[in-house]
Amino acid sequence: MSAPEPPGPAVELRQLLPEPKQTTVGQVLGSMNLGRRAPAERPYTIVNFVATVDGRSAFRGRSGELSDLGDRAVFHGLREHADAVFAGTETMRTEGYGRLVRDPARRARRAAAGLTPDPLACVITRSGAVPTDIPLFADPASRIVVFTPTELDLAAHPAKIEVVRLDPGQLTLTTMLRRLRSDYDVRVLLCEGGPTVFGALLREQLVDELLLTLAPKLAGGGAGPAVTSGPELAELQRLEPVWVLERDSSLFLRYALR
Repeated sequence: MSAPEPPGPAVELRQLLPEPKQTTVGQVLGSMNLGRRAPAERPYTIVNFVATVDGRSAFRGRSGELSDLGDRAVFHGLREHADAVFAGTETMRTEGYGRLVRDPARRARRAAAGLTPDPLACVITRSGAVPTDIPLFADPASRIVVFTPTELDLAAHPAKIEVVRLDPGQLTLTTMLRRLRSDYDVRVLLCEGGPTVFGALLREQLVDELLLTLAPKLAGGGAGPAVTSGPELAELQRLEPVWVLERDSSLFLRYALR
């Protein structure tokens, strides 16, 4: 049985802010024009998360338990507009990452917009532990770049994989983003987590926007993580709301970091 088709851009939303109106996922994401905002030294970086009202980004170990049709439409829609997708190795493994854009119609729209049919998948690992058993690495159409100080031989995997070796002292997210911009012409980078990666991006001041789906659900405790983890920031990071959307009691929040 084939996997279900991902939700398309026609999924309807109710915009609450900045002005009330009916809209669609395709309209709101298509109006973002993020590539024009990319600075010269790194990609414009957006982070996408879903969380419960009591602040958990996973339930029983998976974020999918929190998602709904609207959230999945935004998730796949953001991939459609990004030059590259970045996620931590544990997130990739837990969520079983496969081809980033499976829908041929989405790939055709990307090509028509001047993008590659599939975004570049980005991996960073200090230990050299790469989740090569996930479907992403078995897909010949997928392009992956791995930043690591370790010597890795990934030639046996069908995906198109490039390993960028960096000195251990240079292996930072700042260096990775600079190389993505200069070597791969990545203007829009979509980060899909997990919380440790998001926290690290914040500490290196590399995040431009947060898109947060607030699921109308409560986890009621447990060990599920918040959307960020790691050491506290030196001071609170201020956010500026850009839009608030609603569908089936889920809220879709877009924030610019100040």
